[in-house]
Amino acid sequence: MATSAAAVKDEPATQFAKDQLKAIIERIERLEEEKKTISDDIRDVYAEAKGNGFDVKALRTIVRLRKQDANERAEAETILETYMQALGML
Repeated sequence: MATSAAAVKDEPATQFAKDQLKAIIERIERLEEEKKTISDDIRDVYAEAKGNGFDVKALRTIVRLRKQDANERAEAETILETYMQALGML
């Protein structure tokens, strides 16, 4: 009988945990759907740019570089230039 009394006491907490878990899962699912929608939109923009004659690979590189910190980008460019120099590519 003691176990059934304990189960009744824990029931609101258990229900709260279940509700919280369900809310978290639903938020993740909603965000995943939004992420997919945004990803589709980005792909459409790249397709439009390609249709207008722009090089998509170059655009992706520019977007990636613009995300970097200026010092980080300068360091990466210096390393690349050094490697290219060593290989006789410059």
